[in-house]
This record gives sequence, C-alpha cells and structure tokens, in this order.
Amino acid sequence: MKRRDFLKSGALAGALTIADPVLPRGGEVSPAAAATTPFNLKPFELEEATVAELQSGMKSGKFNARSLAEKYLDRIKDVDERGPAINSVIELNPEAPAIAEVLDRERKAGRTRGPLHGVPVLIKDNIDTADRMMTTAGSLALVGSKPSRDSFVAQKLREAGAVILGKTNLSEWANFRSTHSSSGWSGRGGQTRNPYALDRNPCGSSSGSGAAVAANLCAVAVGTETDGSVVCPSSANSLVGLKPTVGLISRAGIIPISHTQDTAGPMTRTVTDAAVLLGALTGLDPRDAATQASRGKSSTDYTRFLDPNGLKGARIGVARKSFGFNDRTDKLMSDAIEVMKRQGAIIVDPADIPTAGKFDDSEFEVLLYEFKADLNAYLAGLGAGAHARTLKDLIEFNERNKDREMPYFGQEIFIKAEAKGPLTDKAYKLALAKNQRLSRTEGIDAVMLKNKLDALVAPTGGPPWPTDLLNGDHFTGGYSTPSAVAGYPHITVPAGYVHGMPVGLSFFGRAWTEPVLIKLAYAYEQATRLRRPPKFPATADLNA
Repeated sequence: MKRRDFLKSGALAGALTIADPVLPRGGEVSPAAAATTPFNLKPFELEEATVAELQSGMKSGKFNARSLAEKYLDRIKDVDERGPAINSVIELNPEAPAIAEVLDRERKAGRTRGPLHGVPVLIKDNIDTADRMMTTAGSLALVGSKPSRDSFVAQKLREAGAVILGKTNLSEWANFRSTHSSSGWSGRGGQTRNPYALDRNPCGSSSGSGAAVAANLCAVAVGTETDGSVVCPSSANSLVGLKPTVGLISRAGIIPISHTQDTAGPMTRTVTDAAVLLGALTGLDPRDAATQASRGKSSTDYTRFLDPNGLKGARIGVARKSFGFNDRTDKLMSDAIEVMKRQGAIIVDPADIPTAGKFDDSEFEVLLYEFKADLNAYLAGLGAGAHARTLKDLIEFNERNKDREMPYFGQEIFIKAEAKGPLTDKAYKLALAKNQRLSRTEGIDAVMLKNKLDALVAPTGGPPWPTDLLNGDHFTGGYSTPSAVAGYPHITVPAGYVHGMPVGLSFFGRAWTEPVLIKLAYAYEQATRLRRPPKFPATADLNA
C-alpha cells in the first residue's frame, strides 16, 4: 500500500545543484495562461527517439555517444534547469562525456556491448554509483556520501555500454518519511514538476525519472518501487513503467525500504525500450539472495517477447474493484478493454482479487520493520561523507535541520519505524506471513487460477493531482498494492488523457510472467499508440 493510502485505510491515525525546497511558480494560473507553452524551447532533434533509433543514428555516423550525451545534457539545461524548470535531475555526472568517448572508441574498433551501447540513461538518486556523484535519497543528511562500490544496477548499465548522465530527483527517502508528503519533493532537490502541467504532481517516488523521460531529457531511466513508485510516475507522465518480480533485478547498492517489496525497474517511452532495459539489468548477484529465485526464470533479451498480435486469444481479467474513483478514467479503461477485444483478447469481467484491501495494515507493519533493519544495514556500510549511520541519526539530523528538511511535512513514519524491534519479532513474522498468503495464494494466484487468466488489468491511477506542499498528495485511486506486496510483476502503458493529463493502464500477473506482460502491453501499445510528448503548460486545460 502506498504511503498516501495509509490515512484512507486507517493504518495510520498513515536539480542540478541543491535547490531551494519551494515549489517554483506554485501559485494559481489562469486557464488562458495554460493554453500555450510559455517557454521558447530550442527544437530537440531527439524528441521521442527510441533506443533503436539512437543505435541506428550511431551506426550510420549521424551521431556518436559523445554527441548524444551532449545533446541530452543541453536538453536538461534547456528544460530542467531553465525554461519549464521541471526540476527532475538532482545531479549530473561530470564523467559522462568522457565515458561516451570511450564507448565511441570501442564502436570504432568494431566492438559494441549491446543495444544500450552509447545510450544516455538517468537513474534515481537512491541507486549507488562509485563515481563523482553522490547517492542521497534526496536527503541533506547524505549530501557528500559517495559509495565505494557501484550498485548492481549501475554495474549492469556500465557493462551494457549505457552512459549514466546523472541522478534524478525523487520523493525523499522514496516517500517513506511522512504521511503528508508531496510526491517529488526532497530536501536536497526541491519539488519536481509534471511536464504535462507544471502545477501538477509527477507522482512518486521515482518522480524525477518519470518527468525526465517524459520530457525527453534521456533515452530511458531507472526507477525503484516498493509500492507504486515505478508505475504511478509512469502513469502520471504517459510512460511505460515496468516493476519486475522481486529478485529479477538485484537491489544491492540501492537505498532500501523493504527487502520483500523493493525492486528497480525500467521507465521508458515505449514497451520495446522497457524490454531492452530490463534485459540489461537482470542477473544473479551474491549480494542479493533474492536473485537466486530468478535462476532459469530470467532473460537477457525480453525483446523476443514483443508481439503485435500478442493479445489474440489471451485471457484478460478485469480487476473491476480498482475502478470507480474517476469517471473519465473509467471511460479510458472501457475504451482500452474494447481495444483488447478487437485484438482478439478474451475478457473476463469482473475478475477481482478476492483479498484486495485485506492486508493494508499488515503491509505497513512489515514496511516499518524492514525499513529500520534494512536502512540501518545500508547506512552502516557507508564510507566517509554521510552524516548518519542509523535511522535514529537521521531523525536527529532532521530535527536539527527542520527548517530545510521539514518545512512542509514531518517524519512520523521514521519515528514509527524506529520504535520497531528486530525482524525476529512475532508481530513482524505474522504480518509478513499474512501479506504473502493474502496477496499471493489467496489473492492474485487464486483469481488467475480460477479464471485461467494470462493477466489482469486495472487503471494504474487517475489524472495527476495539483501539487500541494501544505497538505500533501491527493491520490484518488488506482492499482499497485497487491502486486507490490506479492512481489509480482506489473507493467503500465499509456491509456490516454483526461484534460491533457496522462492516465495509464496496468497489466499484472503471477511471479516471473514478465514475458507475458510485455507481450500483452506491446500488443496494446501498437494497437493504440496513445503517448504524446508534453508541452509544459502552466496548468491543466480544463476545456480540453
């Protein structure tokens, strides 16, 4: 369950430099002012460019890795730092041009590492890189912290030949500090804005990755999810977001919340690019025991599952109880179901998860326990530069620096987590067992077996809400929790727009079914081709 949902359920009685933590241009804007893009942005020849198109350009000599990196870096300055100032990039990699030059020399010598060779990528600022960049989770407490070793994700990207351009802003501590937080805000980075309407929220916690890919600041990006933090910003930014089965991608070197739910995942503009990026990130890792379960179940090439006729004969269940929170979103979902029918899918409606909503409290209980244990282990392994070695240290740091770290919301989730005992506590073990039973055996597995389904569908979320630093997020509904708690895969694809605001469609299923979900999502994407790039209006056009 997402942090923003805790209050509803009753589970709680719950930039390129360091930016000023105030929402820029956050006041009311008239609809007339929003009718046109109020920025004179330079034309960008790589707008909506796919990984394959970038590779074709490099192969033909039109581009090289260095020129691509420089073009995207210029785009970041034009869109992220100036112009719309969406504030999605928290730090740039000063070594990116030099890395790109090495990759160009390799290509000239006849060696390419794969489909990501020379491709510019952004990654979330909770993913360790052993370079000149920091890894801070958006917190001022970790400013200056430079890990001594790459995360598995960064290592795999480098091995694949990707050029890591920089780190993206995020909801601080991956949105696990306060029940009243604004997604996309961090003490270090300030507030990220949604490129489809600058006063609207990009959703969290991989908000910077979502906004950056949507605004064409990179080819592809990596986000992380505990519950909703890849798929929600992907939905809110008209992207494809893929949260894989827990264990398919190693979490070693990623600032944690929960070892039973955390995972990194691709955030891209097309299903094909998501498949390419996913294949580059998989693999066994002795630093993350969960990856052992992926042996024989993972692939290094998910593009082989792309099939424009993939919906034909597929049995798709409709998780109808995830609907009903927004009439226009429901209309987009109805249109999507009709598309699937026309493509030959067999629709089972309803096909609800029988246990949905019955493990919200226990999910939060598990997250509190695991956050304390996992974060303390991560912090203890940091080298010089970090101002905290324990969760208790972070709480004290935030209190000492409350004017910068807590100007809008507090740290009550931190305090609740610090009060928890070890993972040997009976309360933790019972909550974890309940989560896994209700989300898996009696949940997703049960409805899929009963109806002989290939996948389930639901709205990922509704149109993005206005950013509200005083009251926090206004999330109205959507799907992510059962798949997140189960550790099962979930992919979202653009389903259309409400008053110009993006809405995503979720496909999800049982463990290790990424090939099936990619096939279905790709077929839907090819049948609809709904994504369109943002125009950076000041606010949503309610007359659209």
